[in-house]
Amino acid sequence: MARSASIERNTKETQIKLSINLDGTGVCELDTPIPFLNHMLEQISRHGLIDMRIDAKGDIDIDDHHTVEDIGICLGEVLRDAIGDKKGIVRYGHAYVPLDESLSRVVLDLSGRPDLEYHVNFPKEMIGSFDVDLFKEFFQAVVNHSRMSLHIDNLRGINNHHIAETVFKAFGRALRMAVEADPRQSGIPSTKGTL
Repeated sequence: MARSASIERNTKETQIKLSINLDGTGVCELDTPIPFLNHMLEQISRHGLIDMRIDAKGDIDIDDHHTVEDIGICLGEVLRDAIGDKKGIVRYGHAYVPLDESLSRVVLDLSGRPDLEYHVNFPKEMIGSFDVDLFKEFFQAVVNHSRMSLHIDNLRGINNHHIAETVFKAFGRALRMAVEADPRQSGIPSTKGTL
């Protein structure tokens, strides 16, 4: 059974088509107007081994906020759809990822209860023309629409690019772990019987 999903979201601010395959090989096709976000989404795909295709247009003449947030909304929706009833999955995932001086930790639970704990302090406000505050908006949107509990901690780092890359790589790896099939688990991984 393929664990894949697609969404099309059209608003006055953005037009987005997004599809994923959780059992992919990390193939990533991106066409968004925000190059640095593309670079980060590619980290999720490659390190999560999630095939991902995104076509997005947005009102970036105003700023990048709506496009970044709406891509997060769409990613959260397709994650929830592709994961399905959660029978037989690991449910929890975690990863530590270093890049030179930077080190980040991501821990997540596909609990059905949306919560974001985001502890990332960037030394500068921008990476090129990208406002680093938008990373939190992206992950909040993913969390709200996938209904996962997500803890993101940058433990150390000086370079903004390195910090961001460790966060996105760690998220991809933690997600990969959480959605993997658990050969010893046939039902819902919860004592409640539901997630």
